[in-house]
Amino acid sequence: MTISKEAFVDLDEKYTKVMKLIEEDSKLDPINEPYLSKYAAREILVGMKANIENLLRNYGAGSNEHVKLSAMLGATYLYLGMIALDTDELSAGEKHLKKCNTIIEKYYLKPEVVLVAISMFNQFGIMWSLRKPEEGKMYLEKGEQLYLDYKKESKDPVDISDLFASDLEYNSEMARRNMEKSYTLTLYYLAQIFGVLKDALKSSVYCHVTLQKQIDMDDYDPIDWALNAATLSQFFMEKNGFKQARHHLACSSYVLSKYEDQLRAVNEESEAHDAALEVFKHRSADVARCWAKYGSLLLSKSKERLLSHTDDIDVNCSLSTDLSKLSLTSDSTVSVEDLQNLVFTGIEASAYELQVTDQFVLCLDDARRVFYNIQDWLAKAEEYYNIDTLASDYIEIALDRSQMYLNLLFFDENQDNQAKLHKRRIDLLEEVVGKINPQYYLQYCRQIWFELGNTYSDVLDIKSEKIRDSKARPKPQALTKANILAEKSIQCYTTFVDSYKDASTGVLPKKFPEEAENPLLRAYFHIAALHNRYITLDKQTQLSNVEKSLEFYKKIFDYVEENKKAEELIKAEYSICKEMVTLLPVKIMKLKREVGV
Repeated sequence: MTISKEAFVDLDEKYTKVMKLIEEDSKLDPINEPYLSKYAAREILVGMKANIENLLRNYGAGSNEHVKLSAMLGATYLYLGMIALDTDELSAGEKHLKKCNTIIEKYYLKPEVVLVAISMFNQFGIMWSLRKPEEGKMYLEKGEQLYLDYKKESKDPVDISDLFASDLEYNSEMARRNMEKSYTLTLYYLAQIFGVLKDALKSSVYCHVTLQKQIDMDDYDPIDWALNAATLSQFFMEKNGFKQARHHLACSSYVLSKYEDQLRAVNEESEAHDAALEVFKHRSADVARCWAKYGSLLLSKSKERLLSHTDDIDVNCSLSTDLSKLSLTSDSTVSVEDLQNLVFTGIEASAYELQVTDQFVLCLDDARRVFYNIQDWLAKAEEYYNIDTLASDYIEIALDRSQMYLNLLFFDENQDNQAKLHKRRIDLLEEVVGKINPQYYLQYCRQIWFELGNTYSDVLDIKSEKIRDSKARPKPQALTKANILAEKSIQCYTTFVDSYKDASTGVLPKKFPEEAENPLLRAYFHIAALHNRYITLDKQTQLSNVEKSLEFYKKIFDYVEENKKAEELIKAEYSICKEMVTLLPVKIMKLKREVGV
């Protein structure tokens, strides 16, 4: 006995009403009744459930009618569960989803049931993602495996909407597309849940597969896709996976470029089009910043690699820029094949990849090529971010530019060139800190003051070395320049320290804030050392400088005596400090005798 068309007509009408309430009307619900439409949908679903249960009693298990009605009943419980989860009724949601599973579990691989099942597993994953992530992962992996098993069947699934339709003609194309969409969500949720479980590498693999699935389906927002690919690249580069990072950034740029072509092809101006162009400019600037971070980190990691392996680096260093060559532990959740497959198909991004290397840099010429790319990327980012409208981003770009100079400097052995690069950093940072108000951007100002202190001190090191290495008597201008650099460095460190003083008393706290303890003690140390680096023949000035030096060494010594754990933060500096607190009083006594004090 087949199911009467009249029964389907009634259920079809009710299903259509339910979906309208959930997908459309709920968005217009008043603030004081946010779930009005979903509660109305729930009432209709309860009635549908009773009708379907009555029909099921007429058919034996395994019959075509029983399979279809089971799928319909399962879908009804699925929507009841989704509404319960949306309205924060978690226990009711769990109950409905478990009932759905009980009804359909023997029919998972049936065309009528498979979409209901995958959607149900996704809802279980969402429900458990934060409370019991391992359980959520288990359900999502069941959904993933069900999809893979069903694809082997080579049968078209039946869309959930077609289950309730009175028209017996199934829309197979829509069903296939919705199945792929549901599976894409499964992959996305797995990426999130592995992130919650602190398995970042596995999460990144699922993020990549999700993005690939969106490309395969041609179902994605270009801006979101490009940002997600660029964000994923940041993770890969931090793992030294510059090959994968470059590829994801290149694909991000490719997708943005194609989207720009679409925007430019529109001739009619409208508010919506202008808004889309503005979003495109904003996110293109963000991707340019990701490229700049790629170049900067590549130089920085190359520097670390060279410092760690001074002899026969290619022989003694196994570090690779290709994640697929990563040594995996026996309990790793990812495979070598997973890492080898971190390449997008369907995107031709080689033109973007070829603009910069994905290998560690070994020499100045290679470093310069990366450096020039970073310059171009930051210039592009600065076309959008400016100090008047987006000051925080503007400051961060300036700090990235400063880091760019510092990274290049390591590869250039010419001291004059090093000094010039430091000078560019100083000019850049002085300009930025002169434009921003410390009241609103104090954390950035502190970072810049400290970096300027370091930079002036670095230039002083270069100038002092040149004076020492010179066989001729140093010129007065050179000595004056060295003293000015010391003074500038001390001023910057002092401004940094003073920014932590109480506004009303002008006194530093006895116990520094935990995040500031290390930089404050290091600033003291630099100030103490710099006072000893002034070049002067005047004994009275020498005495004053040594006394100042001792004062700051004692500040560190006294602070560590009061806060013993702080010693761990500055072990090397504190060791020197203890020596200086003993030696400098002797030097002071000697100078006092010489000046007749």
